[in-house]
Amino acid sequence: MKYPIGIQQFEKIRKGGYVYVDKTAQVYQLATQGSYYFLSRPRRFGKSLLLSTLEAYFLGKKELFEGLALEHLETEWKQYPVLHLDLNVDVYDTSHNLEQVLNEALSQWETVYGSNSNEVTPSLRFKGIIRRACEQTGKQVVILVDEYDKPLLSTIDRKDLHDTYRNTLKGFYGVLKSQDAYIRFAFLTGVSRFSHVSIFSDLNNLEDISMDREYAAICGITEDELRAYFRESIKAFAVANGMAEEVVCCALKQQYDGYHFSEHGVGVYNPFSLLNAFKKKKMSDYWFKTGTPTFLVKLLQANDYDLRRLKGIYVDGSTLAGVDEEYTDLIPVLFQSGYLTIADYDAELGYRLDFPNQEVERGFFDFLMPSYTCVNKSEVQSYLNRLTAALRQGRPDEWLQTLQAMLSRKSYLMAGGDKEVHFQNTLYLIFMMLGYNVQVEQATSQGRMDVAIETRDYVYVLELKLDKSAEEALQQIKDKQYARAFQDDPRKVFLIGVNFSSGTRTVEGWLVEELH
Repeated sequence: MKYPIGIQQFEKIRKGGYVYVDKTAQVYQLATQGSYYFLSRPRRFGKSLLLSTLEAYFLGKKELFEGLALEHLETEWKQYPVLHLDLNVDVYDTSHNLEQVLNEALSQWETVYGSNSNEVTPSLRFKGIIRRACEQTGKQVVILVDEYDKPLLSTIDRKDLHDTYRNTLKGFYGVLKSQDAYIRFAFLTGVSRFSHVSIFSDLNNLEDISMDREYAAICGITEDELRAYFRESIKAFAVANGMAEEVVCCALKQQYDGYHFSEHGVGVYNPFSLLNAFKKKKMSDYWFKTGTPTFLVKLLQANDYDLRRLKGIYVDGSTLAGVDEEYTDLIPVLFQSGYLTIADYDAELGYRLDFPNQEVERGFFDFLMPSYTCVNKSEVQSYLNRLTAALRQGRPDEWLQTLQAMLSRKSYLMAGGDKEVHFQNTLYLIFMMLGYNVQVEQATSQGRMDVAIETRDYVYVLELKLDKSAEEALQQIKDKQYARAFQDDPRKVFLIGVNFSSGTRTVEGWLVEELH
């Protein structure tokens, strides 16, 4: 079986004999039941392929749909002029990048449909092209925009450039509404859905299908599709790894499934990771290896965001639907980027969010680790191995010394202003990466203990202080009886008070006692 890894062109996939999960019934539904759409999905989730499929359909390339659902749905196969803009082609680090990308696309369209000397701005040129394309062909125009928000996400930490790009795109996309008479269909895709006060304020006729149950699986691969299209791939994977086929399916599900884009909607697998796993016949964090969410790290640190809040947080639908201009709320950014997904829905509490699968949770913490500890990425696993060995063997002083070493190289220039949250985030990342049963901020009858780590033979109950003393931390464990739940536990229980110094940015001291 040929896997279309990195191939985003529908025509190339169909002519090249690559496996294609048939989404064309939904393509036909979009094309015949509406005119203006917006879809938000994480990167590498098939948005570009979806637009390429729509382009082939509107160009009337009937032969490419042979054997697919749309072949039997469409009867006329009309051909329309298509304007396809891909903004995922540049890095957008200077004021000229966006202008150059738009100019290249506009120039190509003008060679076909002509130009006017009075059209000097990107918006005016775009407006003229749409009108002339319709007049010259006698058919309304189809407009497809891929990764509309790439320039904005690339400049989150550069306000002046970000504002310049936003103003340019606001006027450019606003043309779609003013030229409605000449437009048959328009579809915009991206990662983030910016709020109506931003670039979409002049384009309020877009139908946002990002959280529609009807289109929840328009990108990605469902469980049924996995079983229908990849039966031989599952078998080959099982043989290569000496596993039963059902064991393979369970492992793939834990690693790559779990994305939900609507309440009670069907779940989908990450298609990029799944296809790579089948081709290489092994599981790995393929999605994270293709790109690093650097803008997320900047936002998390700049806002002193408490990482412990990410798992199991409840939000309402309006929160997930848009991103404010100042990025004061990171939850919709994390949801739309694919790092959080809908885990459950409650009519009163709203949407409960969590990491979709093991690849995302592990990859997310792994990527953040160097930014919070200043341990080089190549060294992270070595440090974690040392921590793991010390925890597993009941040597608390040794793993605390290792923790101290991990933090001792931390820069004196913190990204955010809340030192306590910063240290809490750093420890949370480390504990989560260890893979043990780690409880953070667990409620007890007397309050909340900071951390409890459980291994097969040992339990570690920790209280963390900043700029106080290890003695005070240890005494709080005793006074609040944080370890009461483990007093009859056959495992050895350690009570550990830890103090951090905001001056040295690392562990200043600790005290360890065994629970008797």
